[in-house]
Amino acid sequence: MCFIRFFIVFKFVIFFALAKDCFANLAYITNEKDNTVSVIDINKQKVIKTVNVGQRPRGIIMTKDGKLVLICASDDDRVEVREAETLKLKYHLPSGPDPELFILSPEDDVLYIANEDDAMVTVVDMIDKMIIDDIPVGVEPEGMGLTNDGKLLVNTSETTNMAHFIDTGTLEIVENILVDQRPRVAMFTPDDKEVWVSAEIGGTVKIIDPQSKEVSHTIGFKIPGVNADSVQPVGIRHTNDGKYTFVALGPANRIAVIDQKTKELIKYLLVGQRVWQMAFTPDQKTLLSTNGVSNDVSIIDVKKLKVKKSVKVGRFPWGVVVSPNP
Repeated sequence: MCFIRFFIVFKFVIFFALAKDCFANLAYITNEKDNTVSVIDINKQKVIKTVNVGQRPRGIIMTKDGKLVLICASDDDRVEVREAETLKLKYHLPSGPDPELFILSPEDDVLYIANEDDAMVTVVDMIDKMIIDDIPVGVEPEGMGLTNDGKLLVNTSETTNMAHFIDTGTLEIVENILVDQRPRVAMFTPDDKEVWVSAEIGGTVKIIDPQSKEVSHTIGFKIPGVNADSVQPVGIRHTNDGKYTFVALGPANRIAVIDQKTKELIKYLLVGQRVWQMAFTPDQKTLLSTNGVSNDVSIIDVKKLKVKKSVKVGRFPWGVVVSPNP
């Protein structure tokens, strides 16, 4: 009898462990030209589902419980909220014209949206599904970074070439910092002591101290055999252990690996054409990048700093998010 009970319990443990592992290893990719989202099983390294979504999907994030996927349907001027398991549409959230990137508060109760066409950051109440406020920022806002406590938001404006520091308590700008041309992404380090801002046309990454609001470092990139005009920093991802920072370099078809502490370049990883955004698996052992022109996703071994596989998706893959641990 004891053996039977043990066997039943063992089967349930194995089942839930496998279910958890499967769910935690799904990546969702927005395909900008196809108006679809592709779902990749990272363990199997293949697309398992493709679903039609709104027009020109770009930014994509998930709630921290992994139950909801949020998609910027840029040409529909709204945000889609879908069930992660089925990708069925649950409801829409309001935004301004041409939402591109967004970020959730630590409690997932407030959504901050960068609207490229109206120089505003829209603040949405996730519970009431209504706009709380619109914050005026620079022209063509895009990048959205947020501290772990959710108190300081950084938005980048592509045409104004600024990083706007916003107090989320007052919803007012507390500082505007000039960076290099066409800033794309703002990403805080895991300890919130730095915010890294990529400049697509400037070809640099500016590192800003959020306390002093001053630029502490500027990182440039030189790739042998690649024209300087092709080196266009966009997506940024930090490892939580403070070891590496990965910077996607656009049409240079490379991801720069940088020592997060010394700011020195470690190496370049050759990926697909026109690399855009990146996302880690929950354990940060694997990094995925969307490659817009080659229409694929690169799967990278973080420990070995080596590209393992390229997975074909839809046309012009742009955003990527990976399911958190359930």
